[in-house]
Amino acid sequence: MAKKKEQVDVEQLREELLICRKNGYQKLSDDRVKKADAFCEDYKVFLDHSKTEREAVKSAILRAEKEGFVAFDSKKTYKAGDKVYYNNRGKALILAVIGKNGCKDGVRIAAAHIDSPRLDLKPHPLYEKDELALFKSHYYGGIKKYQWTAIPLSMHGLAVLKDGTHVEIRLGEEPGEPQFCVTDLLPHLGTEQMSKTLNKAIEGENLNILAGSRPVRADEGDNLFKLNTMRLIHEKYGMTEEDFVSADIEFVPAFKASDVGFDRSMVGGYGQDDRVCAYPSLMAVLNAKNPQHTIITVLADREEIGSDGNTGLNSEFMRYFIADLAQAEGLEPRHVLSKSKCLSADVTAAYDPTYASAYEKTNSTFLNNGIGMSKYTGSRGKSGTSEASAEFVAEIRSLFEENDVLWQIGELGKVDGGGGGTVAMFIANLNVDVLDVGVPVLSMHSPFEIVSKTDIYMTYKGIKAFFESKV
Repeated sequence: MAKKKEQVDVEQLREELLICRKNGYQKLSDDRVKKADAFCEDYKVFLDHSKTEREAVKSAILRAEKEGFVAFDSKKTYKAGDKVYYNNRGKALILAVIGKNGCKDGVRIAAAHIDSPRLDLKPHPLYEKDELALFKSHYYGGIKKYQWTAIPLSMHGLAVLKDGTHVEIRLGEEPGEPQFCVTDLLPHLGTEQMSKTLNKAIEGENLNILAGSRPVRADEGDNLFKLNTMRLIHEKYGMTEEDFVSADIEFVPAFKASDVGFDRSMVGGYGQDDRVCAYPSLMAVLNAKNPQHTIITVLADREEIGSDGNTGLNSEFMRYFIADLAQAEGLEPRHVLSKSKCLSADVTAAYDPTYASAYEKTNSTFLNNGIGMSKYTGSRGKSGTSEASAEFVAEIRSLFEENDVLWQIGELGKVDGGGGGTVAMFIANLNVDVLDVGVPVLSMHSPFEIVSKTDIYMTYKGIKAFFESKV
């Protein structure tokens, strides 16, 4: 007689063994949704006042000083609870809170970047052509050039004049101020342009910024349109044409950060790669309570162009800072680094159903599903990245679960679709355990990027839990 087959409780088995990928809103209470929305109100303010790396450093220091942070002095010895910041040339920033155990068991690092794609002025930018005054630009970071035409731009930066005077520039953000733009060809005459590939339709040398159209009133003379524009710049900023040589001037979208969607569930704005991770990293170090280990938030420059240079994380400035802390405690810096742990806080690509063919859906991150983890980034077979160990991923995964942090894990896109990197590998090269985490973004690197308020808040909660962990 045949034995009766044992019945399997399929639903119980599914619950025990398989991942349940519900939308985050199905898992969150109304109270937590309200907290996420409230958290993002100040974030939008931060975004509007931090459109360049210099402005982001100033915004961060202003918030830090209100919380009792003071400028770091490498000659001092600090005690548990002390709060310090190190301003690296006005373009990168480190904030630290000394832990109860100091550095002896390593430090805990959250590293984000505060530079974003933009249009920089060339050293000799101002010229006139056919009765218009224009600026020549050199784009910074990975952009789709066509997205930067026919949108309002604002002018930001710092000019150091011949006499050494520092002049801050911010024009086009306030009501009533003039704005600027890169022109585009009208469709009626654009047949040849529209037959080109997207990469060739707008050439880099044609990202010329419209600066003026009125000449100096004169019966004769050359460059009267350029001269009138330079006269107005001189009246406002005291600059001569030669002063452009010693200026960092950037043109960025003049859009304000705003809620997106009827449900106001998203934030749209410029520069969210990576200030959407920089802000949670900043607020986590400002709000962390009684950390066991010394905690450090690094807001770095130049990530969009490879992190090279003395304000990027492929330099030594973070290592030197940690070395100063370690040596003040009588510790060997390399031993501190080898025990340290880092969350490399950078954005990842959110799955976009309009462009579904670019993604491998099973291994994608989605809006509203929480902080996104990436075990590795890179391209061409994981090139140009570090890869977090199974042990460290398990540690962070457990930490998020214990602190009720909504999280997900995924890749940037299809394996041979492209790729990208973060600062993780530069920190990992110091013998630090590193995992990439961050906010999923729609329309990444465009002038108007989209993120979820829930994901921003969960990124803050995750980094804060990491800072407060006893492990």
